[in-house]
Amino acid sequence: MAHLQPDIGSWFEDIDNGQLFEVVAIDETQQTVEVQYLDGTLDEFELDQWQGLPVIAAAPPEDANIAYGMTATEQDPNLSGNGFGTNQNPVDTVEGESFIGTDESPF
Repeated sequence: MAHLQPDIGSWFEDIDNGQLFEVVAIDETQQTVEVQYLDGTLDEFELDQWQGLPVIAAAPPEDANIAYGMTATEQDPNLSGNGFGTNQNPVDTVEGESFIGTDESPF
């Protein structure tokens, strides 16, 4: 069975059912590993249980963020490839607001 270390951000495949999942959290206090499947479903395993799981390391799928919904560029077509609006100051995007009449506003 698996003797793979669960690291946050690592992807694995359950060889019994072919499901891919990502390790999203490790709770050292509770000795648990939380995983998220591609459909968004969360699951939790005890660290002792993890070692017996029939899993293998896997590459992240092309649509690895599908469980989180649409990407930012899919939600707002005005976003350019750099993640900022095409006519928006990047500082305004980080801070979350822009006010007309201030030096932060492009108008």
